[in-house]
Amino acid sequence: MRRQTHRSASATLFCIAALASSATRCQAGWVDPDTPKKYRTIASDYAEDTREYELVFSDEFEQDGRQFEDGADPRWTAIDKNDYTNEALHFYRPQNVRTTNGVLNITTEHKSNKYKAFDEDKHTYYVDAKHIQSGMVQGWNKFCLTGGIVEFSAKLPGDPKTGGLWPALWMLGNLARATYIGSSNFIWPYSYNQCDEKNRVSQTISACSNVGHYGMEAGEGRGSPEVDILEAMMGGPEKLPSTNITRPYFSTSLQIAPGIEGIRPILGKKPKKVSVGNPSGHWYDGVEYGSNNTQLNPFFYGVTLEHKPKQYTYQSDAISANTHLTKDFFNSFHKYRVEWEPPNEDGSEGYLRWYLDGKFLYGIKGENLALTNTEIPSEPMYILMNTAVASSWGFPSPCPSGCNCKCYECGNPECSCGLPDGFCENLPASFQIEYVRAYQAVNESKHLLGCSTKTRPTAKFIEGHKKNYVHRESGQKEPLQPIQRGGGYCTEDKHCGYPTKGSCSGRWGCECKANYTGPMCLSPAGFDDNPPPAEKLPFEMVWISTIFQTMIALAIAFAVFVGLAVVKRRKQEVERYEQLPQSKDAARRYEAREMQQDTSGSYQQTGAPYNPMAANKQETVTYCMIDGRLLDE
Repeated sequence: MRRQTHRSASATLFCIAALASSATRCQAGWVDPDTPKKYRTIASDYAEDTREYELVFSDEFEQDGRQFEDGADPRWTAIDKNDYTNEALHFYRPQNVRTTNGVLNITTEHKSNKYKAFDEDKHTYYVDAKHIQSGMVQGWNKFCLTGGIVEFSAKLPGDPKTGGLWPALWMLGNLARATYIGSSNFIWPYSYNQCDEKNRVSQTISACSNVGHYGMEAGEGRGSPEVDILEAMMGGPEKLPSTNITRPYFSTSLQIAPGIEGIRPILGKKPKKVSVGNPSGHWYDGVEYGSNNTQLNPFFYGVTLEHKPKQYTYQSDAISANTHLTKDFFNSFHKYRVEWEPPNEDGSEGYLRWYLDGKFLYGIKGENLALTNTEIPSEPMYILMNTAVASSWGFPSPCPSGCNCKCYECGNPECSCGLPDGFCENLPASFQIEYVRAYQAVNESKHLLGCSTKTRPTAKFIEGHKKNYVHRESGQKEPLQPIQRGGGYCTEDKHCGYPTKGSCSGRWGCECKANYTGPMCLSPAGFDDNPPPAEKLPFEMVWISTIFQTMIALAIAFAVFVGLAVVKRRKQEVERYEQLPQSKDAARRYEAREMQQDTSGSYQQTGAPYNPMAANKQETVTYCMIDGRLLDE
């Protein structure tokens, strides 16, 4: 991302006000000027936390017409790609994420997209299609925070009694980029800083490493844990097993690794309680619930991430709770909040607490994780918002009689029988976010801003593994495009946010005023006030003899010759696939050429389909990657 080196006038004024009130730290570069002043500071909803919190990030989405495709916005990137995980039925497009009427709209609609898929059995590419189009925005490698409060005001999409939509608000560690293959392999969802031989090979950045590479500290375990603030499940109000919570409900979760080995809870049933013969139980003890309206989530406990060879297999855990929703959550805006206190330097303490409209729902403390020696996250985490559609989330299970459930398409009698009742009439549906705000405690050393911090660097690791963070199938060379400032097509000043944001200069397109950016000048600028020094991979020059220089020159010349030959061969292979065969019966799971293992996964949850009406056993899933949301084409 191209960083800006100046501070906006509004940000500077806010900094002056903060300094006048004795705040020694000022981080206003990510604050939206449209955020009302009364929300620039808040108090925690946790009675034991008496610290003052200041606003460090916000997006009010007040300006209509903002664009979020790669390179268009400093805060968010709307991805443009297929999602083939967890029996996903949607294709993500940037145009399904727009600001209208003062809110961010993530629209899910019935629209077909053809894409290049891979038949794992025949090892050939073919053209497949999906008939649902939706949107995901992510703040990966743009804005990240470590610790603090993150709050959304959101209205859920569609009919609460109709299943099939999967809206989500969540955070992920910056070392993994959601939906990009390779970036999460043996990274997600580790939050573990212990050295043990069992997990040494399955955790890429292990505490067992005696040497630190790519800016990592030797002997320090790293990963990409996940915090789910909302995952909504819609559907009928039938009684569900092992819980008093009925649909619609939403889940709040912490996903971490390594998980509990051996005897685990059975899906659809509660974990066994602590007893004389079972002194530690089968699950995490001591988590807090705010009321009877929030209960343990018995439908997802995590997944066994199975790899070949076997020693690379590991277990992840989802420590999760469900909260019932009423119809009002689909008709009006409500506040979803998580309060996150990172652990101490030794990994002890810390907590996560979830709130709904100011009421406590669910809490996890560091000591609750002693069963696996995992930790409350200390990684820089970024924010994501999306709506998915998956046959494993709110769809009929088992498949209805007389239906093969091999295709899903509204209006096609052969392909609509497996859809939830009323699903087609439920589209288009808009997930509306009124604002996103993040706060950190004043003078709290554990609360940090930045995607690559001094204590948890990520920049060199991402640079050194860049191919895992780009969409190679589309020819992408860099993970993120520079933010375009102005230049968008316009015919009138109002197209460019005139008079406060920009103006139209005719053939040169929009011209942005200070503090605004994007092609149409509609996005508030965003930047770190005190960015860390740029991190580059080290390259040490050494003295070499003239003879050795000659040998190197000959080697380079040979490498160039071979490279040209390879490029020519690849060009021929590309031409071979210009006309791809059409095949509806071919396997739908797409697998990257580099990976050799089978893949299945999920979206907010990993592993077995999240179906509370059919959840009756623990499943082991074979993976070549980890979280399905982190898979790429």
